[in-house]
Amino acid sequence: MPTEWSDNIVVSELADEPALSEELLAIIDHVARSGQLTAPHVVLNFAQVSYINSSNLAQLLSLRKVLTERDASLVLCSVSENVWSVFTVTRLDSMFRTAPDPLTALASLQIEDEGA
Repeated sequence: MPTEWSDNIVVSELADEPALSEELLAIIDHVARSGQLTAPHVVLNFAQVSYINSSNLAQLLSLRKVLTERDASLVLCSVSENVWSVFTVTRLDSMFRTAPDPLTALASLQIEDEGA
């Protein structure tokens, strides 16, 4: 289940399948049910994810779409080279914002909010 890091940021520690699909579904549901025009920003920590499949990519694209429609950001962090290579091969690497670690991801979102 996603963790509320602040009023407007949700952080999720991801793991390999089957937990990865379940967690992504939970986040999509959480954002969709927020009932607001805006949604919380989402940070996905991939530190424990060693592989990603096409279903996971579809879930990430769905999450990105919902967040974009609600003026919120999605940041992927701690993505391994193996997982990132899947994003690169599928040409989805340019569609997602990344950070080297959770603290950098959180800081970038806070700076973004302060500038808005």
